[in-house]
Amino acid sequence: MTQQLPFPMTPSPTPEDAETGRKLFAGPVDFVKGVVAMSGLPPADRLEICLAGRSNVGKSSLINALTGRKSLARTSNTPGRTQEINYFDVGGQLYMVDLPGYGFAEAPVAVVKQWQALLKNYLSGRSTLRRAFVLIDMRHGIKKVDEEILDLLNKSAVTFQVVLTKADKINAAQREQTLAQVRKALSKHPAAFPELLVTSSEKGEGIETLRALIATMQ
Repeated sequence: MTQQLPFPMTPSPTPEDAETGRKLFAGPVDFVKGVVAMSGLPPADRLEICLAGRSNVGKSSLINALTGRKSLARTSNTPGRTQEINYFDVGGQLYMVDLPGYGFAEAPVAVVKQWQALLKNYLSGRSTLRRAFVLIDMRHGIKKVDEEILDLLNKSAVTFQVVLTKADKINAAQREQTLAQVRKALSKHPAAFPELLVTSSEKGEGIETLRALIATMQ
C-alpha cells in the first residue's frame, strides 16, 4: 500500500529569502530563445527550473507575475500557442524554462507527437534541471492529461512540485476539495516534492513564496 504523503503548504519565506527572491526577479529577466530541438538548447552552465502545465492553466500569467512584467510571456486564450521550449535568463543566475502546454486538443497529431518527443528528451537529458513546477488549475485539480506529464517526470527522475493556479477563482470550501484531490493523486508519484504552493497571478498570492523558492534553490 502506497504511503500517503502529507503534502503540506510550502511555508512562507523568511524576510531574508523573500528579499533574495524579490531582488532576483526585480533584476534583468530576458528572453533567450525558443527551442524546437535538443540541439538548440543553450549551454548547461547554470541551474535550471522549468514550468509545465496544460494549455490555459495560467502559465504565462504566472511568469509575468513572477517577473513583474506584463508581457514577458505571451498570454493567449488559444490552447497550445506555445510550441517551443522557451528559455528566460533570470539575472544571469539561472534559466527559467517555459515548456510547451500539453493537452492540445486543437493541435495536429504530428505536432503533438513532436512536442511530446522534445519534452521527453529535455526532461531526461538536462543535467542542470533542478526542479519542475507543474501548474494545476485550482478549479479543476489533477486531470488525466496532467497524469501523463507527472508519469513522464517520474520516469525521468525529475523532482516536481505542484503549483496551484487561479486560487482567486474559487471559495475556501472548493480550495479544500481541490487540495484533498491533489494530495491523493500525488501520493502515487515518487518524484513529487512533498509541498504544495497555492497562487493567484491576479491577486499576487503565493508569488513572493515562489520567487524565494526559486532564488534560494541550490
